[in-house]
Amino acid sequence: MGGVVENEDKVPFEEALNKSGFGLYSYLLLSVSGLVVIAVVCTAYGNTIIVPTSACELQTTTAQRGVLAAVPVVGLIVGGILWGYLADVFGRRLTLIISLISSAVVNSLASISVNWIMLMILQFIATLLSSGQYSMAMTMLSESVPMVKRNIVVLLVGSIFLLAQGIMAVLAIPIIPLTFSYELPTLGIYWNSWRTLLLVYSAPSILSALWLFFMYESPKFLFAKGRETEALKILKNIHRLNNLGSKSEYNVQSFEADTTTSSISKSAKEQILPLFKSPLLKNTIILTLLFIFQQIGSFQVWLPTITNKLVEILETGEGSNLTLCGILRSSISAPPDPDAVPCSLNVTSLLIVLAVGAMQSVTNAIISIVINRIGRRNMVMFVAAFCGLCGIIVNLVPNAIGSAVMFFILLIGIVNIGLYTAMAVALFPTYLRALAVAFTMTGSRIGAFASVQILNVLLESNCEVGFYVYSAVFASSAVIALFLANDRSP
Repeated sequence: MGGVVENEDKVPFEEALNKSGFGLYSYLLLSVSGLVVIAVVCTAYGNTIIVPTSACELQTTTAQRGVLAAVPVVGLIVGGILWGYLADVFGRRLTLIISLISSAVVNSLASISVNWIMLMILQFIATLLSSGQYSMAMTMLSESVPMVKRNIVVLLVGSIFLLAQGIMAVLAIPIIPLTFSYELPTLGIYWNSWRTLLLVYSAPSILSALWLFFMYESPKFLFAKGRETEALKILKNIHRLNNLGSKSEYNVQSFEADTTTSSISKSAKEQILPLFKSPLLKNTIILTLLFIFQQIGSFQVWLPTITNKLVEILETGEGSNLTLCGILRSSISAPPDPDAVPCSLNVTSLLIVLAVGAMQSVTNAIISIVINRIGRRNMVMFVAAFCGLCGIIVNLVPNAIGSAVMFFILLIGIVNIGLYTAMAVALFPTYLRALAVAFTMTGSRIGAFASVQILNVLLESNCEVGFYVYSAVFASSAVIALFLANDRSP
């Protein structure tokens, strides 16, 4: 019997990965990938809640709040490609653990900021250190599960990414309204709720790093580096965990040579250049443009602030016949409420942020069910066109609830980020994958740095222009996606 098995033992890597199955280990890796995504969102986007709630103590102006909200995006831009390169050279798991621990430490230090400049610098460094976590987690996950499950796990983690801002809001609900204030005379600051929240936002990074200590490196990465013995050992361990209680054996003894995989360490130049040569150049350009045209996340940065103003106006019983932009203008000119707690966020507005995140997450889950039948490219085109159109209609509905609903549907367009990532994972070879995902996402982040500040100004001065321009740009990305190959299953 051993002789018969031996003839069938030398198999292509993907087939060997398929034989490892999908079970306990796969679910554990899926869960820790989701926690990593929550960690990076808490680090990189926690300032969407920290900026307005720290405004009184740090005495920040509108312009300073715009810079505070946008600077972490610079960290994402600067660090994304570097971490992608490090992950392709040194491995997904080790690089991810280092990134998580270092970003958590710096983000925790930001909680003792004595002024807005110190907060800005520390949050920039923390985001710089966390900038590759999303792409590394997605890459590690996609390289460790069978091909048949790959689309769905990437999209499920994408759903967690979309829900993460809502999770941030849930964490903030019991903490932000607290009125305690303890003086720290050495630093000349008061320890209060927003500083405590920054510590809480560092916790998912520490938990993720500890969890990853017990996980395996991507077997596909090890195979690509020529470390076949290690890759095979890990696949056997994954098979054992995925088939607990089963007596099935993992009979693969070696891999067939894969000419598409690089087995030697490459220099930075050799890692990057293939992205700009045929046949990968077309995919690099298209995916980079799609990410650049995806600026819905810039609205998401100001979502807690927008929903807070929306709830404040509606609670007065006025403004029900206004568009969302009309409400924002009214909230600026309205006299301050003597009973309102300054620089706090309304609990109802934070619950709306959670509801929007849940809506995005559910939409993403539905997409993951139908994606194989419709195809990623076709789904991207539909979402961009439909959500972009709803963003334009925001200005045309003279009803507060109706206009807000159109805005929330526009925000659903952020689900395309997960689809773009899934396409990048599918379109680029293993030894370039983490770098390719990071590079193509960099376009979006460069645009976001400018967009966050532009929207901060426009929402107060010319709100309608912001919705018209950004919604139209997003809708037009459907045309760019048309140039990708149709990946719909027959």
